[in-house]
Amino acid sequence: MNLAAPQQILNYIGGEFCDPESGKFIDNVNPATAQVYSQTPDSTSEDIDLAVASAQKAFPEWSTASPEFRFKVLNKIAELIEANLEALALAESNDNGKPLWLSKKVDIPRAAENFRFFATGLIHFASESHAMQGKAINYTLRQPIGVVGCISPWNLPLYLFTWKIAPALAAGNCVIAKPSEVTPMTGYLLSLIADAAGMPAGVLNIVHGTGAGCGSSIVSHPDIKAISFTGSTRAGKDIAAIAAPMFKKLSLELGGKNPNIIFADCNWEKMMRTTLQSSFANQGQICLCGSRILIEESIYEQFKKEFVERASKLTIGDPLEETSRQGAVVSKAHFDKVMACIEQAKKEGGTILLGGEAVHPAGRCAEGYFIQPTIIEGLDANSRTNMEEIFGPVVSLQSFRTEEEALVLANASDYGLSATIWTEQVSRAHHMAAKVHSGIIWVNCWLLRDLRTPFGGFRNSGVGREGGWEALRFFTEPKNICIEI
Repeated sequence: MNLAAPQQILNYIGGEFCDPESGKFIDNVNPATAQVYSQTPDSTSEDIDLAVASAQKAFPEWSTASPEFRFKVLNKIAELIEANLEALALAESNDNGKPLWLSKKVDIPRAAENFRFFATGLIHFASESHAMQGKAINYTLRQPIGVVGCISPWNLPLYLFTWKIAPALAAGNCVIAKPSEVTPMTGYLLSLIADAAGMPAGVLNIVHGTGAGCGSSIVSHPDIKAISFTGSTRAGKDIAAIAAPMFKKLSLELGGKNPNIIFADCNWEKMMRTTLQSSFANQGQICLCGSRILIEESIYEQFKKEFVERASKLTIGDPLEETSRQGAVVSKAHFDKVMACIEQAKKEGGTILLGGEAVHPAGRCAEGYFIQPTIIEGLDANSRTNMEEIFGPVVSLQSFRTEEEALVLANASDYGLSATIWTEQVSRAHHMAAKVHSGIIWVNCWLLRDLRTPFGGFRNSGVGREGGWEALRFFTEPKNICIEI
C-alpha cells in the first residue's frame, strides 16, 4: 500500500471512511513551520453514536473469534506499520515537530511492536483455577468488556495510540479511538492500515475531534464501558468525574514531574549522556522525562558545568534535517505555556543557566515553535516550577547531601510516575528504589522498557496500570465459576 498524508483527514467508522456528521473540520498545523497543512474532522456526539452502533454490531463475532484469527489481523497491522515506516515517520514529524530520525528510531517501530506484542500475548493469556480440597473447583473466565474508548495524547501520537488500541482489540473488545486533534495524521493512517489488514468492519473505529466535542462524548456515552486515557492530570480529573459515577472501568496515565537522582559514585559518562537524553528527548514532551535533576552536593558544580556545556551543543532546527537534535514543540498554545513557565521560574528567583529563549531557524522553519533547551537552578523545592508539570525542554537543578535529603526532594511532588537513580552501590539502589514514590524506577538507565511489565504512576500521575497482562486484564471482566465435585 502507498501511504500519504492527505489534505483532509476522514473518520473511520464501521469500516468506512467518512466526513464528520457536522461537516466541520479543524486546521491541522505543522509546528515546525506554523503552517496549516491539512484538515481534521471536528466530530461530535453524533459521530460517536454512529461508531458505537457499528462497534456493537461487530462485537459478537469479534469477541468470540479465535485468538489465532485475532492474532493474524493484529500481526498484519504490525507488518504494515513496519512496511510503511518512512511514510509514517514523516507524517509523525510533520504533525508533532519531533526530529524525523526520532520518529524512525522510536515512535513508529514501537507502534509496530505494540501490535505484535499483544497479538502474541493474547494467545498465551490464561486464566486461573482454584481447587477447594476435594469439595469444588473454581476457575476464572476473562471475557471482553464490550465497546471501549481509547483516547491518546499528542506527544507520542502513534506510539501511545497503539499502546491502548492493541490490547483492547486483542482481548476481544471493539474500540472507539480518538487521537489528539493536535496530531491526528498517523491515527488516520493507522485506519488505512487496519482496513488493509482485514480488520472486520466496526471492530476498530477511529474518530477525530476535540477533547470537548469528541472526547467527552466518548467518556459520557452509556454504551462505552471502559475508558483508557493518557494525557494531562487536569483532563484525567474531568474524565474521572464523568466516568466514575457511571461505573466505567478507568485507566488514567497522567502527568509526571520526575526526579533524576544522581550520586557521586555513578558511571559519569553514561549518566551524563543519558541525563541529556532524559531531559530533552522529544523536546521534553515525554511524561517520563526527568525534569527535576537532583545531584549530590560533592559533584554539583562539576555536573552543572558539563551538563550546561553539552546541552548548549544540541542542534535546534528543522525536524527533517538529520543533524537536528531538537525539533519544535507541538503547537503555538504549548509554546506559549512553556515560555510562561520559564518566566514564572525567573519570578521565583531561578537563575537561567542555559536557554530560556525562542529559536527561529533559517529557512522554512523561521516561524516555527522552537525553544532552547533550558536549565534552571536556585529554585526552592516547593516552587511552582519544581511542583508543576511543564512538559517542555526545561529542567531544574537541586543539590542534596544525604540519601534522606534526596528522598525528601524526590518525593516532594504530588506526581509519582517515574524516577531515575544513578549509583554503583547495589544496596543504595535497592533502598532508594523502594523509598521513592513512583510507579516506574530506572536504575542506571532511562526509558528501557519491557512491555511485559506494569506501567503507570502514583497519586496525580494516574490510576491503573498498562502493559503486559495488566492491560489484558483491564480490557476484560473476570468471572468466577465454582463447580461442586
